[in-house]
Amino acid sequence: MATSSASAVGKLSREEFRRQKDLEAARKAGTAPAAVDEEGRAINPHIPQYISQAPWYLDTGAPSLAHQRRRDEETSEPKLDEWYDRGKTAGPAATKFRKGACENCGALTHKRKDCLERPRKRGAKYTGKDIMADEVIQDISLGYDAKRDRWNGYDPSEHKKVYEEYAALENARQRKREEEIDKQTTTDLTTARKLAKAGKDKGADEFGSSDEEGEDEDKYADAADAVGQKLDTKTRITVRNLRIREDTAKYLINLDPDSAYYDPKTRSMRDAPDKSVQPEDSRFAGDNFFRHSGEAADMQKLQLFAWQSAARGNDVHLHANPTQGAILHQQYKEKKEKLKDTTKVGILAKYGGEEYLEKVPKELLQGQTENYVEYSRTGQVIKGLEKANVKSKYDEDVYVGNHTSVWGSWYSRSSGQWGYACCHSSTPGSYCTGQAGISANEASDSKQVMMSASSTAFDTTRETQKSLAEQHLENLDSGAVTEPGLEPKFGKRRLGEGEMTLDKERLEKALREEKRRKTGKKVEWEEEMEGNRRNKYNSFSGEGVDVTEEQLEAYRMQRSAGMEDPMANYVDEEDQ
Repeated sequence: MATSSASAVGKLSREEFRRQKDLEAARKAGTAPAAVDEEGRAINPHIPQYISQAPWYLDTGAPSLAHQRRRDEETSEPKLDEWYDRGKTAGPAATKFRKGACENCGALTHKRKDCLERPRKRGAKYTGKDIMADEVIQDISLGYDAKRDRWNGYDPSEHKKVYEEYAALENARQRKREEEIDKQTTTDLTTARKLAKAGKDKGADEFGSSDEEGEDEDKYADAADAVGQKLDTKTRITVRNLRIREDTAKYLINLDPDSAYYDPKTRSMRDAPDKSVQPEDSRFAGDNFFRHSGEAADMQKLQLFAWQSAARGNDVHLHANPTQGAILHQQYKEKKEKLKDTTKVGILAKYGGEEYLEKVPKELLQGQTENYVEYSRTGQVIKGLEKANVKSKYDEDVYVGNHTSVWGSWYSRSSGQWGYACCHSSTPGSYCTGQAGISANEASDSKQVMMSASSTAFDTTRETQKSLAEQHLENLDSGAVTEPGLEPKFGKRRLGEGEMTLDKERLEKALREEKRRKTGKKVEWEEEMEGNRRNKYNSFSGEGVDVTEEQLEAYRMQRSAGMEDPMANYVDEEDQ
C-alpha cells in the first residue's frame, strides 16, 4: 500500500489509524487521488504494503518506490568486455624533451622506472632524439565479474598469427616432399608406392598433411604419456582407462539423496551406498571398504613405522628409500615376536598357568557346528542329532535328604500345601521317609475326615457298644498289645515325638551309615534294597527299609553338627 513508513508516522492513535484506512480504501476505489512520490510519479494503491514500504536503512519519510528501482550507481558500472586500449597514443610525438618526462623515451605519461621501452645508452633527456608519443591513460573501474574474468582483455585476433605460422610450416613441408618426388628419375609405379609408404611411416600423407600425423607432432606426443593413458606415438592411438559401459556409476547404485556422499571432483564415495547389503555381497561397498582390504593395512603399518622411527631419530623414509623401510619393518616385527615369546616363556616358567591359556574351540564358544540336522514340518528331527536342551546355571538332578523328587512336585488338596512326591512331606528340607510317609499321610487324612463326619451321639453309643475286634484295634493303636512278628509303626505317637528309648548300638550304626551317605557311598540298607530288588517280591522281606528312631536321631545329629561345625563332614581317606 502506498503509505508513509511506520518510522515517519510513528505510533498512530485510533482515530488517525481509522482515517488512514479510509483513505487507502478510497484510493483503491478511485474516489481519492493516488499518492505521489518525490519525483511526481503516481503510486498504484493496489501495491502491497511490504513492497511499497521502504526498509529502515532506505526510508526517506515520504511515500516512494525508489527503493524498488535500480540505483544510478549500479547503471554506471562498466561492461564486462570493457578493457584498456593497447598502444593508443594521445597524439604525435614531441620534438623536444619536456621537463618531467621519462628520461629514457621522453613520454610524459610515465617515469623512467615505469618505462617499457628498451633502456637506451643515452636517454632522450640528453640526446633530445627519438622521443616517444604520450600514451592514453584510461581509468576503468571493473566490477565483480570483470575482475574475475580470466579472458577479459583477450584479443581473438592474436590467435590468427599462430594459425598463419602453422599454415606456413605445412606449405613448406608439402613443397619439400613434392621436390623429393620430382627428383626421382624413374616413373615406376612400384617405386612410387614405396616412396609414398615411406612418407606415411614418417608421419605424412603422399601429397597432403593431416592434423593427427606429422613429424612436428611427435615431439609433443612423446611427452603426452600421462597417467591413465596408453599412448603409442607411431600409431597415434590413445586408450584411456575408463569404466566400461556395463559398469554402473557409484552415484547411480542408490538414488536416495540421504545415502552416501559422492564427491564428483575426485569421483570417490567413501561410505557404502546401500548399507542394507553386506559389504561382501554388494557390488560396491565404498572406498573405505577397499581401503582397509588387501595390502592396504600392511602399507599403513609400514608408514606408521617409518614415522615413528623418524621421530626417534632414525634415518627411515618410506618414499625416499622404500626398500630400506620394508626391510627394517620386517626386522622390527621379528624382534618383537621373539621378545614377546621370551617374555611369555619366562612368565610361565616363573608363575605357571600354561594350562589356562589353552583356548576353547570356537564351536563350543559360539555354539555353532557343521553337523547336519533335518527337521520335518512338525519340528521333529528326521536326520541328524537332536539339539540338546539348554540347562540353567543352577544344579539339576541333585536331591537332598534322600529324596527322589524335588519339593513342589506334589500338592495336598486336603491341606492345600506343596510337598515332595516321593514321601508326601510338606516340610522343605525334611528327610525322606519313602512309602511309609505316604501311608502315614493318608492315614492322618482319613482320620481327620472321619472325625469331622462323626457326631457326638454316635460316639457315645459306640463307646457303650464295642466289639472285640474294635477293642483289639484300639489296643494295637495304643501300643499295649503287639502282634507277633510286627512292630507298631504308626500310632498315636508319631515318629520322633515323645520320649524315645534309643539303642546305642543301633545309633552308632546309624551314625556311621549317615556319614557314609554324606560322603557319597552307599549305606548298608541301600545295598540290601538293591539285593531285594533282584529277588522276587516279598512284602515282609524289607526289614530295615523303613526309617527307625536311631536313623532319624543320627540324621538330626549330623545336620546340627554340620550347621555348627564346618569341619564336621570332613573324612580322612586313611580312616576309610
